[in-house]
Amino acid sequence: MAARKLSIKTNDGACAAHVFGSGTSGVILYMDAFGLRPAMDEMAERMAGLGYTVLVPDLLYRSAPYGPFDANNTFNDEKKVVEIRAVMSATTHVMSIADGAFFLQALSDAGATGPVGVVGYCLGGARAINAAANYPDRIKAAASFHGGNLASDAADSPHRSAASIKGRVYVGAAGVDRSFPPEQSAKLAEALRTAEVDHIIENYVGKEHGWCVPDHDVYDQEGAERHWTRLETLFRETLG
Repeated sequence: MAARKLSIKTNDGACAAHVFGSGTSGVILYMDAFGLRPAMDEMAERMAGLGYTVLVPDLLYRSAPYGPFDANNTFNDEKKVVEIRAVMSATTHVMSIADGAFFLQALSDAGATGPVGVVGYCLGGARAINAAANYPDRIKAAASFHGGNLASDAADSPHRSAASIKGRVYVGAAGVDRSFPPEQSAKLAEALRTAEVDHIIENYVGKEHGWCVPDHDVYDQEGAERHWTRLETLFRETLG
C-alpha cells in the first residue's frame, strides 16, 4: 500500500504528512521523536489494513529540514542529542494541539468523515492524549505507547486535561521508563478516574522505551504484537 503524500497548511506553515487507506473512520498516528520514516509508514500501513484512513503528520515540521535521526544511534552521539532536543522543544504541546484541527480536516478531506482514533509513541503519546482532550467530539479513542511526561508538573501535561476527554484512553507503559515513572502513572490514573474517563494503564514488564517501533534497537516482537492486539481492540470497539 503506497503512501499518499500531503502538505497540510497550518497556522505556522506546511506540515508534511503521509496518508494510507480509505476508511470512513480515521486514525492519526502521532510519531516518535525520530521523524517521518519507513518505520512509521510500516505501522500506519498495518493500521490502514484494518479499514481505517491513517494520517501520519510530521509533528516537528516547524524545524524542517532536520535530522535525519537514527532511532538506534542518535542518543549515542552528543551532537545529535543536542540537535534532536532542540527540534523537540521547538514544537510545544500548545502548537501540536492547534495543529490537531488541521490534521482532523486533512482526514475529512481524505474521506474519513467518521469517528477518529489517535495513537502516539514517545513524544507523540502525550500529544495524542492532549488531542483527545481538545477535540473530544471527534476523537473517540486515544492510545499512548511509551509516551513520556503524561503527568508531569508542566502546565500542559496531559493529565491536567483529563476532564475534557470523552473517548476511551489506553496507556501502554514501558517496564522501566524515566520519562514516565511510577509516580506519574499513579497521578495519571487518579486524574482519569476522577474525570470518569474509561481507561486502562498497562505496564509492559521487561519492555524498554521504544519497544513497539520496528527500527528501534529495543524493538521487542512479542511486546509489539501485544501492543497491536490492544490497539486493534481499542479502535474496533470505539471506531467500528
